[in-house]
Amino acid sequence: MTQPLTADGVGASARRPDADAKVRGDFAYSSDLWHDAMVWGATVRSPHPHARVVSVDASAALALPGVHAALTAADVPGVNRYGLEKRDQPVLAEDVVRYAGEPVAVVAADTPELARHAAGLVEVAYEPLPALTEPERALESPALHDGGNLVRHVRIRRGAPARADVVVTGEYEVGMQDQAFLGPESCLAVPAGEGVELYCSTQWLHVDQDQLAGCLALPKERVRLTLSGVGGAFGGREDLSVQAHACLLALRLGRPVKMSYGREESFAGHVHRHPARMRYEHGATRDGRLLYVKADILLDGGAYASTSAAVTGNAACFATGPYEVPAVEIDCRSVYTNNPPAGAMRGFGAVQVCFGHESQMDKLAAALGMDPVELRLRNAVSTGSTMATGQRVEGPAPVAELLRRVADRPLPPPAADDPRLLPGGTSNSTRADRLVRGVGYGLSVKNICKSAGYDDYGTARVRLFAHEGEAVAEVHTAAAEVGQGLVTVQAQIARTELEVARVTILPADTEVGDAGTSSASRQTWMSGGAVRAACLAVRARLLERAAALLGEPAGALTIGGGAVTSSARSVPLVELLAEGDVDETAVFRHRTTEALDPATGQGDAHVAYAFATHRAVVDVDPELGSVRVVEIACAQDVGRAINPVAVEGQMHGGIAQGLGLAVMEEIRLRDGRILNPSFTDYLIPTTMDMPPTVLDILELPRPDSPYGLTGVGEPPLLSAPAAIAAAIRDAVGPAAAAALDRIPMTPEAVATAVLDA
Repeated sequence: MTQPLTADGVGASARRPDADAKVRGDFAYSSDLWHDAMVWGATVRSPHPHARVVSVDASAALALPGVHAALTAADVPGVNRYGLEKRDQPVLAEDVVRYAGEPVAVVAADTPELARHAAGLVEVAYEPLPALTEPERALESPALHDGGNLVRHVRIRRGAPARADVVVTGEYEVGMQDQAFLGPESCLAVPAGEGVELYCSTQWLHVDQDQLAGCLALPKERVRLTLSGVGGAFGGREDLSVQAHACLLALRLGRPVKMSYGREESFAGHVHRHPARMRYEHGATRDGRLLYVKADILLDGGAYASTSAAVTGNAACFATGPYEVPAVEIDCRSVYTNNPPAGAMRGFGAVQVCFGHESQMDKLAAALGMDPVELRLRNAVSTGSTMATGQRVEGPAPVAELLRRVADRPLPPPAADDPRLLPGGTSNSTRADRLVRGVGYGLSVKNICKSAGYDDYGTARVRLFAHEGEAVAEVHTAAAEVGQGLVTVQAQIARTELEVARVTILPADTEVGDAGTSSASRQTWMSGGAVRAACLAVRARLLERAAALLGEPAGALTIGGGAVTSSARSVPLVELLAEGDVDETAVFRHRTTEALDPATGQGDAHVAYAFATHRAVVDVDPELGSVRVVEIACAQDVGRAINPVAVEGQMHGGIAQGLGLAVMEEIRLRDGRILNPSFTDYLIPTTMDMPPTVLDILELPRPDSPYGLTGVGEPPLLSAPAAIAAAIRDAVGPAAAAALDRIPMTPEAVATAVLDA
């Protein structure tokens, strides 16, 4: 690890300011919001995946004492549509509902219990319509939206496939994963003059503001948003959920309205990871050199567009993985169905295709009789390589080194006959002598920041002032702290650039310029870059003041130790600040990108690439199909670790989500309805499921980012599921492995594959 530039500055494992409160349970999340005059909102949701709304009768609900309002689509004052990329989703359904759980009406009452009871009394008459729940049928089925059921089709064509000595094909599937954040959706809307103030948990304050202003028929400046404590996000808070409903009720009633989902409603209230079905063909020479990759990828976008178009682009771009491939033929489609909407989730399309391309690499290695590590090493990209889109990898691309780092680690010892360390745990359902062990690898690549010509930028305001005889830096951005430690990083940057000990981070709100979304592993790069730029502007102003006072050129002065120093003497910062505060706002942009060519998918669409590798070791009970992940090793290039302990936390968290997708996490649907909307039936890994993790953090600073950093949030998840799946296949043997083409690989799937082999 590189050394920090200053105490608790860039490069230090600075302590999180929210750490103690979160550990004690004192941290204020959005569900803790309160106003003495508030009432509670609740949502009426459709039980049908597809139906015509014939009538809505709220008279029984409104007759209850303590019920103050019941609103329908007719009460939306502005445009009854919102959406991140396409405004196609109603605030409240008008004539048609398109998924089970779609909001139809909202009510407000004195207590949350009364609000939910009143919502249950709202009578909605539906005329059920045929539900489209199989994405394969979407393009031949009646359109759910104007323009048809195709959200986006991305084609990538590069080179001409050469005749291959060895060809392998495969069909793979990835189930619907939930973000499973622990803090359900909640917010507090407060009328303010001719507008509204909203306190909410979100990933992008300004895009929420823009959508809400349109729905509420208000100028944007009359819709002020302030970020509240966020209990996790992972993409699930990019879309609106409670925000518009609470604002509608607050403006109608002229009093504050709080809305907060329970866990079951949360499953209906946010988007999920796109389920994927993929067909692959890989051709190679006898010595293991890839000649071509063909892939046909279908993503189930659910009822509304959300971010499906962008996820489709990502899945297509990274469908070949971090490998040199001379010829590429990729078709990736996303389609509308009557399933719950799919949208952003950590990995954003790259997770699904990683399972596909890594499964193919293992299948190709078996066909060649080659070690799977060696096959990957022979084809790994490096700096200067060309990706499937024709873009050259300009920054560090240490894929081979990352793979060697995980492959060269010693394997963990065989399982001890301790039930706590065996598949099934203390249920004592298996024995150590019945287990088979497997080892698997996964390599991954993903873009960092927004792509394809998007005007991606961050804004920051930094003010330096004197307080109690000390210089204090105040940082204000709209960047959403969603648990990733961004507040800590902003303070570290200010300490580094201004060399002051005291830094205050103001609450994120829409009173400052847009910071963009807390997704795409971009905030440290973009908002961090903006904070740094604003600090440098403040620093330049200070040096100008000092130069005028000392009679020396600003270039001859230095800042440090709470003073500006020349060759002759120094001036305390507080003395310079006696002339007034220094206040600067800066906007930071990365280099420009371009959209993909619609016919060929070629173009310099991405700012940067991030790479990670995983090795998984598993023990499998073939008879029961139960799996215990024994160890996961992850190696990742982070460019520069701004906060090393936070980087480790991101890696641990990503591995945990990858493990969940690999062996247990899936939203189960039947006829478009969610069957397991609870953490009793939707399983996520606990501390008992998490194995020891071996982390290898490689720092190869980039030439084009602040401090040389590379975003770290998503890469540790990407290839973890593929590595675990490969290890399971390795354990059960080639005959059973052929049937294990879907994740999560549940005990039923593993046992059935072994039995049928």
